Amino acid sequence: MSAAAHSVIEPSAASKRVAGAIVILYAVITMIPLFWIIATSFKTPPDSIAYPPKVVFTPSIEGYCNLFTTRTRQTAEYIQSLPPATNFCDETTRKRNMVIAGPSNFLPRFINSLVIAFGSTFCAVLLGTLTAYGFSRFKVPLADDLLFFILSTRMMPPIAVAIPIYLMYRELGLSDTALGMILLYTAVNVSLAVWLLKGFIDEIPREYEEAAMIDGYSRLQAFRKVVLPQATTGIAATAIFCLIFAWNEYAFAALLTSGTAQTAPPFIPTIIGEGGQDWPAVAAGTTIFLVPILVFTILLRKQLLRGITFGAVRK
Repeated sequence: MSAAAHSVIEPSAASKRVAGAIVILYAVITMIPLFWIIATSFKTPPDSIAYPPKVVFTPSIEGYCNLFTTRTRQTAEYIQSLPPATNFCDETTRKRNMVIAGPSNFLPRFINSLVIAFGSTFCAVLLGTLTAYGFSRFKVPLADDLLFFILSTRMMPPIAVAIPIYLMYRELGLSDTALGMILLYTAVNVSLAVWLLKGFIDEIPREYEEAAMIDGYSRLQAFRKVVLPQATTGIAATAIFCLIFAWNEYAFAALLTSGTAQTAPPFIPTIIGEGGQDWPAVAAGTTIFLVPILVFTILLRKQLLRGITFGAVRK
């Protein structure tokens, strides 16, 4: 065998460098919009619409001030009669001949997003875990047909049933309620949870549960103490995918909510500034909106990576 021959399994140093360069280039390209949004949130309104776009600018938190407050235009005489400004937001607002009238609705909308997204994710993962365990461990009549039916609910765009859901929610009094949105997102996500988690639970040997039940555990105790710890990676990966859908969903939120239960996605585009869209405030809202999902994914990144590759290599 030639000394220059390479293993068919171990990649060469050159191929590693090329693959690394492609991954880095792809990561940089995909991160550019994110960096641009964050940079825009620290621009002033004139800088945010400047042409050509400003890459170098003086940072300002005016966008965040505008995001969390509502402002009204006043005469110069009225503004001069006010006591001195006590903070940066008040001072910046007065320079534009406006005064702060009160807090904006962004924070309540952001809290709604947290409650609805995490609540629906918990419900979808819980129901999906129990259903997947049942399909994996018991002889369910017409199991393949039922699993296909569950999967088929993901084939149709959810917005296609928006009008029937709207009419049904109006009759049931679930329109513009957090409970209604949690139930809806749970129903949409549970099919994904079942299919993902069934694959993970199938990989867990039945012998573990049988040994636990021989030792005196009930089926439920064996499930809780044996199966769940083994399926942690799959549950974490499933939770991330379900959360991303519920966190970013726009169409149902715009159709079924308007005030009390409105989430951040349909609220952020409605932020209006003087003379048009307040792009720094929109970018500030988007930046803050990214934080929870980013933190949640980072905290579960190890489980996510193990979950994606779980069962990929068999001995």
